[in-house]
Parts: sequence; structure tokens; C-alpha cells
Amino acid sequence: MSGIEAELHPTPTGCRAAFVIAGAFDNLVIPGRETPTRRDELWRTTCCEIFWQPKADTSYREINLSPSTCWAAYDFADYRAKRQDAALDRIVVWSERAEDSLTLKAEIEGIFKLPASIGLSTVIEESDGRMQYWALAFPEGPPDFHRASSRRLHVAGRL
Repeated sequence: MSGIEAELHPTPTGCRAAFVIAGAFDNLVIPGRETPTRRDELWRTTCCEIFWQPKADTSYREINLSPSTCWAAYDFADYRAKRQDAALDRIVVWSERAEDSLTLKAEIEGIFKLPASIGLSTVIEESDGRMQYWALAFPEGPPDFHRASSRRLHVAGRL
């Protein structure tokens, strides 16, 4: 792995995300393409994540996007509390693998409250089972992207 680039753009109907994972993939587990569907526990292998928290609110949304094109979306009332499936209108995930990169893009339609603080992260599984964690910020202790301190992007208002 040589690096990860991530972008997130609010849209009039939700948001658009892109992640580019660069480097050698010989020792990484990259899920193969499947029929796109909602699936729990995508974070147990290679996936990209978005954490979206409205300002002055304890609630937040977690979105997991897999290279398999499966996805998951959850709303939490507070830190890891009262998880429920997020009511989103539509999620479409695309992934494309090249020799030295993996690009994952998503169009996510639904209500995303602004202003908001956002965290972008990636979980990478190695073929020996070890995990790599990439993020804009790491709170102290073991990787935990649910912590508000890992949300370092700030979006002010609608387009």
C-alpha cells in the first residue's frame, strides 16, 4: 500500500464519494464483485467508510462501501448506541481494479443534515488476516472511527 485518496461531495439529493487505494495488491484481500445489496459486517474485510455527524448533535450515520459493490448504512443515536438501518433512498457502488490501484465510487441518495463533521476511513485486510486502518484522524487507543474526534472534514451548507 502506498496511500489512499478520498473525496466526499454533498449533492442536492445526498452525497457522492470516491476512494482510490494505491499500491501493490499481492498480499491484500479485495472482495470480488457481487450483486449489489445491503450487507452487515463489511468492515471485517477491505472496505471504505463514511461517518457523517450533524453539527451540535450526538447522532451520526455510518456508511460502509465494499469493492464487492455491497454496502451498509446505519444511524446511531449516540456513540455506538441505538443502531438502526439508515433510511436511504438509494446507494450505488462502483469499483474498478487496475494493476496498481482500486477505485471505489458511490452515489448515496437520502437526507444528510448540514452542517456536518465527516470522517473518511478505509479498512484493508491482508491475506494473513492482519488489518490496516487508514483515516483522516485517529483517536487515542485502538482504531475506532465511531469516535467524533475522527471526523475532521467540515461541510457548512447545501449546494
